[in-house]
Amino acid sequence: MSQPAPTLRETNVDKLGEQRFDVLVLGGGINGAVSAAALAARGARVALIERGDFASVTSQQSSNLAWGGIKYLETYEFGLVRKLCRARNRLIRAYPSTVQEIRFFTSVARGFRHGRLKLWLGALLYWAIGGFFTRAPRLLSSADIERDEPVVDTRGLSGGFEYSDSYLHDNDARFVWGFIRSALDRGCVAANYVEALGSSRTGDGWVTRARDVVSGRDLTIASSVLINACGPYADEVNARDGISTAHHHVFSKGIHVIVDRLTAHRRVLTFFADDGRLFFVIPMQAKTCIGTTDTRVERPEVEVTPDDRRFVLDNINKRLRLARPLGDGDVIAERCGVRPLVVSGTGNGARDWTQLSRKHAIETDVPRRRLTIFGGKLTDCINVGDEICAEAQRLGVALPFAGLVWYGSPSASEKLSTRLWRRYGSEALGLLEAIRRDPRQAEVIIETSEYIRCELDEAARREMVVKLEDFLRRRSKIAQVVREEEIRAAPGLREACRILFGAEAEEKIAEYFAPERAFPPSRKRPATA
Repeated sequence: MSQPAPTLRETNVDKLGEQRFDVLVLGGGINGAVSAAALAARGARVALIERGDFASVTSQQSSNLAWGGIKYLETYEFGLVRKLCRARNRLIRAYPSTVQEIRFFTSVARGFRHGRLKLWLGALLYWAIGGFFTRAPRLLSSADIERDEPVVDTRGLSGGFEYSDSYLHDNDARFVWGFIRSALDRGCVAANYVEALGSSRTGDGWVTRARDVVSGRDLTIASSVLINACGPYADEVNARDGISTAHHHVFSKGIHVIVDRLTAHRRVLTFFADDGRLFFVIPMQAKTCIGTTDTRVERPEVEVTPDDRRFVLDNINKRLRLARPLGDGDVIAERCGVRPLVVSGTGNGARDWTQLSRKHAIETDVPRRRLTIFGGKLTDCINVGDEICAEAQRLGVALPFAGLVWYGSPSASEKLSTRLWRRYGSEALGLLEAIRRDPRQAEVIIETSEYIRCELDEAARREMVVKLEDFLRRRSKIAQVVREEEIRAAPGLREACRILFGAEAEEKIAEYFAPERAFPPSRKRPATA
């Protein structure tokens, strides 16, 4: 019997130890993904390794918003707001299938620290700083709120205002995968579930010891430049390699809960929570995502506590008119992660850490040809890619196509199914052709989801799915919008796993639903990266 052809991941793992690279990127979250995509598109020989799945830590736990940072107006960080608004505008233009303008419908309680008119003037300033790119803000009376969003409890409100930002229509982790896919298409050698064990500087550059987590195989990866894009673990990786930096991270834990849809309108309901922070009710197709919290923590490993869940549910029950209050049993899934907030010097941000912004910093060790990316957020990802290219050139990396625009959805040559276009860009053409040849490719396999047979084939062939969680949580968002017991009972689950994993299907199902897990898979803290 002939052996099955090696998968893309297996081929790339082999290449990691066989080639010498201009740049090795450690970490497959948003910062690592855009670094690899930008450098590969501009002609560098790039490798990327991630010890978990791509986007399996902070980058899969966002609010799914790409926003210009309106809250930073309160701390007078106008330059940062301008930079983030321009980044948001660029994302909307570059990824029309994925990043879309959405209205934020904000309610203001009487006696709040800022009056309704002052906040509306702030929204007008925000619109102006953003270059008038979005729809204009609108001042709301309580009667306007009653008429447009009757689910909002207007008792105790002075009114509100409405403004625009943008959100990721599909999935933050899927957005990150798009950059990984782009890097792969431009020659990058990327592999998930490959752990860096340590990097040392030699006369010829960097030598990184690594291990394939799946097979246990040891690897040695040679590169001229090393980029530490390990997100909340960047400090840990630098300390392991004996690297000292001027910047470091402090951590803020944020959670969201997903429930059945609370309003039919496609807008974000925005409130100021009991702690004074912005609090969102975000559409997630047929579901609603609610959050977030802001809790100082010392480590990146976090999970949802009963107090976290109660804070979110209590705040939303106070602010919406619901047929009955939401309780724990209404929670379909939860999102929980840390924001890596960058600080410099010897301070730890203990006094005013809640005022720290999500700005990023790139620190370059020129003598050792090493870069570390601190902080950041999805909105600013294109800027990170551009800045990394500039720093790599400063370290001597040749970029033959330095002026190439490396980001953006590829253009399509014919009309696409809206859903497939939003998710796959021009790759949707191949999926539609598969359906044309064989109509069975349009069959929904997991009955409680929208994913069809040809999408599972695509994931198995081209998306480096190693575990069932990779597909359910990150390549798709099934685990975020379908209850765990419904996934377990879905008649098509086993067929889907046979498409994804072949003979290992039952083993992968058992791994995902393993009883020793601390909590259900849809709520489980992700593997570190």
